[in-house]
Amino acid sequence: MIELKGVTKVYEHKVIALDNVSLKIDKGEFVFLAGPSGSGKSTLLKLLLKEELPTDGAVYVNGVNLNTLKEKKAPELRRKIGSVFQDFRLLYDRTVYDNILLALRIADASKDEIKHAIPKVLEQVGLKGKENFYPNELSGGEQQRAALARALVTKPLILIADEPTGNLDDETAKGIMQILYDVNAAGTTVLTVTHNTNIINDSGKRAICLKDGKIISDTKIGGNE
Repeated sequence: MIELKGVTKVYEHKVIALDNVSLKIDKGEFVFLAGPSGSGKSTLLKLLLKEELPTDGAVYVNGVNLNTLKEKKAPELRRKIGSVFQDFRLLYDRTVYDNILLALRIADASKDEIKHAIPKVLEQVGLKGKENFYPNELSGGEQQRAALARALVTKPLILIADEPTGNLDDETAKGIMQILYDVNAAGTTVLTVTHNTNIINDSGKRAICLKDGKIISDTKIGGNE
């Protein structure tokens, strides 16, 4: 599903963001990506979305070599990847419904698909009845749920969650993580970036840790490295 083969990414002034990184994430896996600021996590995500290209090595998503994927095909790739961010990235002049609707329109969904998909995903993330609210009328946890709904409504093969609980209290964070676990249990491959070691330690999931652009550990919590 996701594979990096000997990937190095060097920016201007010889800044090495990733240094000969190789990893493989199978279909249906739930994987945490951890590490301090500057360890290469954000660069790795950008490579998966083809927002950046590696300096060396190859990046594969769903069997496609992103190095050779034509730029005009990149939007099609990104439609198969749902993305959720710490700062939500909702459109604040649109309702929850319209934020989700935008994702479906980009995906060229039919009116019938839209009619059924939005109520279903709102219920999935616990926002039923909030569809006509604007983001600034929601709590932080509800805004993150709205962002999750927008990412999930197109039924992506892969969900990337970049610090999805970073601005949330512990109880709200648990609720967001449970949605991610449920999405994964239904078959979606999930890659979650987090600094929260408690979440990782309580998860029983695989955790890949980066430092200075290199993988320093790749362990399933409660399992063997």
